[in-house]
Amino acid sequence: MSTDFTPIFLFLIIAVGTGLSMLVMSAVLGPRKATRVKQMPYESGMDPIGDARQRFDVRFYLVAIVFLLFDVELLYLYPWAVGQWSADAAIPAAAGAAPLIVGIPAVFRMLVFWEIMVFVAILTAGFAYVWKKGVFEWR
Repeated sequence: MSTDFTPIFLFLIIAVGTGLSMLVMSAVLGPRKATRVKQMPYESGMDPIGDARQRFDVRFYLVAIVFLLFDVELLYLYPWAVGQWSADAAIPAAAGAAPLIVGIPAVFRMLVFWEIMVFVAILTAGFAYVWKKGVFEWR
């Protein structure tokens, strides 16, 4: 067996061991007293009494969509930021091969920078729009 996979196996053993130890410790140390209140269903901070098809205020959905919008934005900004900082880094290759250059090539750095600035400007305009519409004001 090769030693190349030893760190992976160690990680898996530690991960499974941690999960199993949490299960065992919660069963041993956890509270066991079942009361009527503890057995009652809990639904998003509200008592689940009444019709299950009640109407929700549209502000819940607006806040969720705005959160997703600005959360997904980071998925696009993070690779750019990492590429900018590691633009001149080289990963050593095997013997006889050229090193792998990572990051954004110098020729495209300004183009990529201005594309990201346009992306951030569009997000800022969207942020200003939802702010003006009052999405962030909880009445």
